[in-house]
Amino acid sequence: MDFEIGGAATALRHDLRRLLKQNLAEDFLGAFTADPADLETAQAFCRLLAERDLLCMSWPAEFGGRGSSIWEQTVVREEMWAHHEPRGAQYMGVNWVGPTLMRHGTGEQQRTHLPPIARGEVIWCQGFSEPEAGSDLASLRTTASRDGDGWVVNGQKIWTSYATMAQWCFLLARTTKLTEGVRKQSGLTIFLVPMSDPAVTVRPIGCMMGPHHLNEVFFDGLRVTEADVLGTVDEGWSVVSDVLAFERVGIARYARCERLLHLAPSALGDQWDELPAELHGRWTRMLTHCRRARLLAYRLVALQASGQVSPTDSAAYRIAVTKLDQDSAEVLMEIVAAADDSAEVFRAEVEDHWRYAQASTVSSGSIEMQRILLSRSLLGAR
Repeated sequence: MDFEIGGAATALRHDLRRLLKQNLAEDFLGAFTADPADLETAQAFCRLLAERDLLCMSWPAEFGGRGSSIWEQTVVREEMWAHHEPRGAQYMGVNWVGPTLMRHGTGEQQRTHLPPIARGEVIWCQGFSEPEAGSDLASLRTTASRDGDGWVVNGQKIWTSYATMAQWCFLLARTTKLTEGVRKQSGLTIFLVPMSDPAVTVRPIGCMMGPHHLNEVFFDGLRVTEADVLGTVDEGWSVVSDVLAFERVGIARYARCERLLHLAPSALGDQWDELPAELHGRWTRMLTHCRRARLLAYRLVALQASGQVSPTDSAAYRIAVTKLDQDSAEVLMEIVAAADDSAEVFRAEVEDHWRYAQASTVSSGSIEMQRILLSRSLLGAR
């Protein structure tokens, strides 16, 4: 199947790969390691992309982009994720914080937050999940209580990626108590809050993926104002729906799977031919699944560009790409087990991919919730 998406996109892909090769060490595995130098490498590379107008290509010029096609921005997503996301945590700002601010933010919020994102200078984290409100996000208990002309926020968030390094938090809190007969998605509000406020405490959670991925965040009497509200008070769920649609298509997981699978034969050299035929077959099947996930992603990008994307479309893609992430990781781990010391860099890449893939069917909405969403839509259409 031909996945060609235009000459400009192809040229851009070549330029990006050249920049990656020139600016990243061969053994670079992303920003989120125990070595602070890896974060600085990612930040420097992100600034380089911004200087060359490659970071937020599809953003309108008025917001710091250059109005490029969504397909060129898709190429950036693919090449960044394929090479261990050297934009670091910036992709959150680029993929969904920025677009959500463009859609729901006030003029002042856009002037305050969009330029630093476009320059690659600011990191955001997402204050959504809680200890008893993960996949069932609307059951959250963090509250924002009216106090004069503002609110006071109290509560806890969990699994908050990048909270130790973020300057801003995209926070979801309950502003109106639930009453009988009212949907629990009502009465929620988004706030844009600085992580530097003394009322915000971050506690890292150790995990197999390494530092920075998981954290607890506590809000103890955090004061926020009308200027910090994104969208309309009590109607934050509509903003959340947009965020999730942007977020779930924003990570091109299939690109890393495909790159590592294609690298396997050359990384193993003569040992490749000695692998069992059954493993060769599974490797081929994974490449086919990569193409399927890419096709679903491109369909979703096209729908998003026309404003027609639905949560059901996102759910179908999410199921396919997260399963691909885990299944390809298992195959690659079996392949790399046969490699000798000459494949050390490839082995490190595969092991990093495997660790990260274990969380893929849980993060950004569990695969079970995606299946429920998809099933309800299909049944309702009958």
